[in-house]
Amino acid sequence: MSHECASEPLLRVMALHALTYCERLFYLEEVEEIRLADEAVYAGRRLHEELAVDEGEIVSLVLESETHGLKGKVDCLRRRDGRLIPYEHKRGHAAKGEQGPEPWPSDKIQVSAYVLLVEEYAGCVIEEARIRYHADNVTVRVAVDDVARDQVRKAVARARELSKSVERPPVTDNERLCVRCSLAPVCLPEEERLAGNPEWKPIRLFPRDYERQALHVTEPGARVSRSGNTLVVQAPERERRVFPVHDVGEIVLHGHAQVTTQVIHLCAQQDIGLHWITGGGRYIAGLVAGTSPVQRRIRQYEALRDPGVAFRLAKRLALTRGASQLRFLLRASQGMDRAAKGVQPAINGIRAALAAMSHAEGLDTLRGHEGEAGRAYFSGLPGILRTDLDSRLMFTGRTRRPPQDCFNALLSFGYSLLHRDVLQAILAVGLEPAFGFYHQPRSAAHPLALDLMEEFRVPMWDMPVVASLNRLQWDPDQDFTRAGPQVWLSDAGRKKAIEIYERRKEDEWKHPVTGYALSYARLIELEVRLLEKEWTGQPGLFARLRLR
Repeated sequence: MSHECASEPLLRVMALHALTYCERLFYLEEVEEIRLADEAVYAGRRLHEELAVDEGEIVSLVLESETHGLKGKVDCLRRRDGRLIPYEHKRGHAAKGEQGPEPWPSDKIQVSAYVLLVEEYAGCVIEEARIRYHADNVTVRVAVDDVARDQVRKAVARARELSKSVERPPVTDNERLCVRCSLAPVCLPEEERLAGNPEWKPIRLFPRDYERQALHVTEPGARVSRSGNTLVVQAPERERRVFPVHDVGEIVLHGHAQVTTQVIHLCAQQDIGLHWITGGGRYIAGLVAGTSPVQRRIRQYEALRDPGVAFRLAKRLALTRGASQLRFLLRASQGMDRAAKGVQPAINGIRAALAAMSHAEGLDTLRGHEGEAGRAYFSGLPGILRTDLDSRLMFTGRTRRPPQDCFNALLSFGYSLLHRDVLQAILAVGLEPAFGFYHQPRSAAHPLALDLMEEFRVPMWDMPVVASLNRLQWDPDQDFTRAGPQVWLSDAGRKKAIEIYERRKEDEWKHPVTGYALSYARLIELEVRLLEKEWTGQPGLFARLRLR
């Protein structure tokens, strides 16, 4: 072994299994340290736990070798006819060969690597290993000859080579491998094939919805603590509420709610997002646990430093937002006398701005036309509100920092909730939220989060909040508080807004390009991953959202 190799960390034997299955899977797991456990992974773990209690079956033998640059845990080591034989247990089926069941290439390289480790440990030569495929109830013998040993050494060398690169390997040509891959929701192989071939019919490997929910703590003086594997919320003069940890995906603390250090540690360990929002609805900060994906950030920096890439993404984003604003006004005013309601001039204004945006050749020009579309959009909003709405709930113009009427208080609060979800998705994907491509770093808000929010403002908050106003769900006396010219949501108003927003996140929407449906909550993460595709794979799918 060379001196250079001796200074490198040992590779997991499982990493060679991943490498042989798919080089991109190896890179995501071992280099970018992304590991997701799906149903198949949990089933495999259960199998080994069950075998572990089978007396005499498992020898938990953890081995490391500087010579081979490997480390791993052998499932079982048995002596047969005086010979040591490593066993590997697999939950699934064996490959079908002409002579009967045979090992899959990835399983063969894995068990061959174990043989090298056991040989060094036991000081003897081992010529055979065995793999037990439990789905077929068969044991397959694997000859570990010079060819197999050479394959292991070549796999180790290839793994070292890939580990030094900041570029992800391409998606595998064998799409059948992706169907069974636990990292398909991160890799997005079907979406990448679609970007390269518009005729491709992708199947949905991205989860439809989140299984865990957001826990909002809005009561003043409330405290979140930990009790075993549960979260306990205790508010003054309220009954104690208990939530299983596995049901919670994020905790949002509004106003002066408190959280214990033990809960912060638990959130970091269990990948639970933790966010703080002021009583007025301003986002303060968030904690999202994760690894340090330096490769992803290097690629992001290199891509977004290119003015051409930044402008291309900004233009597509501005057109998407403008198109959503236009479609919303058209849908909401269908059947109305648009001219009489003042909506038609707004529609005309957005259309003119969209036409100008499509010909913009610089970022400043694009921002100017995007601002024109925004002003036209807000000028049309009063026309789609019902005429008998309380005058205090009507919209007369956008005000922020602080909002000065009820409508603007609703907009600002909802946008804060949206900012939190977008930021959490950015951090979960491993991008740098402070480095965007459209917004300038003028405030504490992260530019990339502000960029991505533009896609979702209309469908995730403007539409539901206008619908709730037209359903007369809001009481200007009970749901809002006033301090001079400033207007905020009251405790009751915040709870009502949170309910509307969280319900909207669960609504499903069919992606116009991929053709599959998923919740808005999942859609945010998908868009962040498609943004990353703009510089890591096949670009062209980001910011293609359109309201129907």
